[in-house]
Amino acid sequence: MSLHAHATRAGRPPWRQRPAALAAIGAARLIERMPPARIRRLLLRLRRGARPADPAEALAARQAVVALSMRCAGQGCLQRSIAAALLCRTRGTWPTWRTGVRTEPFRAHAWIEADGHPIDEPAELAHFHPLMTVPPTPATTG
Repeated sequence: MSLHAHATRAGRPPWRQRPAALAAIGAARLIERMPPARIRRLLLRLRRGARPADPAEALAARQAVVALSMRCAGQGCLQRSIAAALLCRTRGTWPTWRTGVRTEPFRAHAWIEADGHPIDEPAELAHFHPLMTVPPTPATTG
């Protein structure tokens, strides 16, 4: 993906939270190598049973991933977005995961959202057209 991310690294998460974040980063590295349709199917499966992530939970997951991975802190938006979604999932939540493009100039990007708002993304994201979305599982009425 090619959207310039701000390469800031948030403070490192506490020691007890690092194993889950590092596992999510590693799993995301493997998942990002899959074909897009397979990534979407896998994420659709993984989101099952999770409640929607609120903005604070999604931001905490994104910051943990960025703090522990230089690749995720830089140009690795696909790995970063997948890792943040996976980390949210380990905590029982799921953000909206998206990929999209813009045409002038052409750029592709992947990100997470909560409550309909992108989490810690530059304002130029508004010019992107979503291509793939994995929202939280819709609530069922019983």
